[in-house]
Amino acid sequence: MTAETNGTDRTGQGTGFVKGCLAPLATLVGILLLLGGLIAAVILPASGYAPGFSMAKVWDGPRDTVPSEDGGEVSLAGDAVVRSRADAVTAFDVRSGKKRWEYLVPDRAEICATNHHAAAGVSMVAYRQARPTEEDCATVVAVDLADGRELWRTDGVAAGFLDKVATAGGGLGVLHYGDRLRAVDLKTGAPRWTAPLPKGCDPHDLALAPKQVVAALMCGAEATLLAYDPANGKTRWTVPVDARRGVDEDAQLRVLSADPPTVRVYEADGKTSGVLSYGPDGRTRARIAGGGDYGKLMSTRVEGGRLFASVWAGDGESTSFSGIVAFDLASGDQLWRTKVAGDDFDVTDGRVTAARGHRHGDLMTVLDAATGDEEDDRSFRDSEVRSIAGVLAYQDLVILVHADDSMPPFSVYERW
Repeated sequence: MTAETNGTDRTGQGTGFVKGCLAPLATLVGILLLLGGLIAAVILPASGYAPGFSMAKVWDGPRDTVPSEDGGEVSLAGDAVVRSRADAVTAFDVRSGKKRWEYLVPDRAEICATNHHAAAGVSMVAYRQARPTEEDCATVVAVDLADGRELWRTDGVAAGFLDKVATAGGGLGVLHYGDRLRAVDLKTGAPRWTAPLPKGCDPHDLALAPKQVVAALMCGAEATLLAYDPANGKTRWTVPVDARRGVDEDAQLRVLSADPPTVRVYEADGKTSGVLSYGPDGRTRARIAGGGDYGKLMSTRVEGGRLFASVWAGDGESTSFSGIVAFDLASGDQLWRTKVAGDDFDVTDGRVTAARGHRHGDLMTVLDAATGDEEDDRSFRDSEVRSIAGVLAYQDLVILVHADDSMPPFSVYERW
């Protein structure tokens, strides 16, 4: 009986030459499928085209017809994205991108500061007339965040604060008029109280909280922190910003929070700045150095009694983002540190949302604000983080503010 050399045997199994060819072919196909799956598993998530691992664009903010010299400002006010530029403030629905309203300043005037307070439903807009100087940002307008209506306005405001001519909080607006602070009702502009500033003091910054109003001033060669009662404007306490080390008289002061009182010092000679926190009675609680084994503090946020900061490592030209670090403002202790770098970040609802450029694709990472543990990590579909000016988080959406003039001023993304 001769053996079969081709075809099948009586059980239907391949034999001979055909069987010898099919076995290695099946192995090759299996290897190719495996490689294809591995490549797809690596490339698709990194490129932003893998469900569950990606960020997809929902809509772009409209480009400016006349670019602002300062690039404008983008912020969140409830469920609206508010964009300010030199001549107007515009609000868009955060989900649909539909324009809700636009407030235009008078011809040839220029916006120099905005401050949006979602809880009170008011946007504060300060502007200067044509041919501005450093001290003529004198008009402040309150705009209804619901429809863009002008609620009230006031003139003669001094541009003494670095970036906030008007500060909103708890239904209260506080304005700087030369040698005094004046508090008004945000909805009506009705006066609440007036508080004189100490003689010879230059106000640098101001922050409000329901419990107190905190102002940072430079009084001659001494940096000073003052707390006012928000109900009547009476001074509660006055303390040196850093009694132990002192502050350079040319330094700049930034109030990061009124509750707990927290101030950041920017040294005039370019040295690393530090952050100081205080108790309700003005006593210094903690001093967080502007640089340490964690790197150099860059962008900072205060939320829930903690200081969050993006940090740089290295010096000079070799400096680069190296991560995000969190500190306890009551003790100054470092709570956690992560190597997840962020060109910028947002702290909302107990989560830190950071975006950064990466050689294998631009990434968004979400961290637990209490522990620093990673909760989410996704890739943007397109290269969007090459020049980022801000990150804003709203529920399941993330807004990237772009600093590159060739890109839209901002873009809204959803998880995909």
